[in-house]
Amino acid sequence: DTYDGEATFGEIDAIIWVIDAQDEYLDAIDALNDTILTLQTRFPTINVEVFVHKVDGLSDDYKSDTFRDIIQRVQDELSDAGYNNAPVSFYQTSIFDDSIFEAFSKVIQKLIPQLPTLETLLNNLCSKCQMEKAYLFDMQSKIYIATDTSPTDISSYEICSGYIDMVVDISEIFGWDRPADSGEMVDQGIQEGESLVTMGRRGNSYLYLREINKYLALICLMGEESSADKKVLIDYNVSRFKEALLKVFPG
Repeated sequence: DTYDGEATFGEIDAIIWVIDAQDEYLDAIDALNDTILTLQTRFPTINVEVFVHKVDGLSDDYKSDTFRDIIQRVQDELSDAGYNNAPVSFYQTSIFDDSIFEAFSKVIQKLIPQLPTLETLLNNLCSKCQMEKAYLFDMQSKIYIATDTSPTDISSYEICSGYIDMVVDISEIFGWDRPADSGEMVDQGIQEGESLVTMGRRGNSYLYLREINKYLALICLMGEESSADKKVLIDYNVSRFKEALLKVFPG
């Protein structure tokens, strides 16, 4: 009787609903549907993000069948209630791979109003430097807040994620405190870090990381046509990208 919907959902942009794929999930789906229908009547703009979790313990066939069954049960209930376009999305997640970070990245991107601008900047950067893929990562959470519009695959994310772990580990040992805005030089050293490494992936490929500030980093995947001998061109275009990005997120 004391439930206050406005206090609970009034300032919320997204809800993440976790369903255990290895457990009986019919009651969870019923509760989810009740929640979605309640939101649709009063807070229709809230995104409902459904994580079908612990899929690592299921066989490939059973995993797909379970995922489809959950989606179908939710969509059928919403359709019967007259809500065919409710903002509900579904993801298969596990803590034993990077799927949970990939899912959170997709959720966060929906909440960033500047996303189209970021995608355009990353598309231009990839085009100018002949990059295969570019991500803008939050270094601490390993969530990417934007990427270019080329297809995203989990293997590319895993490569970037592993590199972030390495950079963060090294920074904890050899790094220095940097303010959020890295546009100025300080006595402790330069304000930005960068790295270019060679990796064995589909031949001779390269991974490039450049810090934007103490929180964000640009990570790019490149093939042989963007190898180390073009690093000056890449550095120049990444610097221009950084300048534009700091205008999108000033301060």
